[in-house]
Amino acid sequence: MNSKVDWFFTKTSKWQEEYSELRMLVLDCGLTEELKWGCPCYTRQKSNIVLIHGFKDYCALLFMQGALLKDSKGILVQQTKNVQSARQIRFANIQEILKEKSTIKAYIKEAIKIDKAGLKVELKPTTEYKIPEEFQQVLNEMPELKTAFHALTPGRQRGYLLYFSAPKQVKTREARVEKQLQQILDGKGLDD
Repeated sequence: MNSKVDWFFTKTSKWQEEYSELRMLVLDCGLTEELKWGCPCYTRQKSNIVLIHGFKDYCALLFMQGALLKDSKGILVQQTKNVQSARQIRFANIQEILKEKSTIKAYIKEAIKIDKAGLKVELKPTTEYKIPEEFQQVLNEMPELKTAFHALTPGRQRGYLLYFSAPKQVKTREARVEKQLQQILDGKGLDD
């Protein structure tokens, strides 16, 4: 246990009991507990394996390379169609966790084996993502923006492309592009 992470488990939360049970299960698999993205993250030799997080209707274990797990029980969930590698096991109550303890541990151990083997999900290249017309127009008009955008990491580029593409209305897409121009010029990602 890492004392820097204790606050996550002691804070008042709808999922407090579930979080504590998941913590014990993960630690029992020999992983190191750290705090990343405001959540307990469990690592092996500094490689992220799984983290615990919660939402309104469920808490979850998020497997970083979950797409590589066999998922023999069919319990892994892809959060959105754009998530390429991570997968969740979701829980609505403590009973679900207690009932599936051995399965949860088996999935964690498989994730550790995948990490030891050095396997990684092959991510779709950024060049395969469509550049929204509204953003392409601004890129054509502002060479400095084009340079700044292509200097961003592939993940940051994907984040912007997905964000700009999401709205159905042209005005909303244009507004999003306009609002993020300086952020891109500053070399920052959408959430930086």
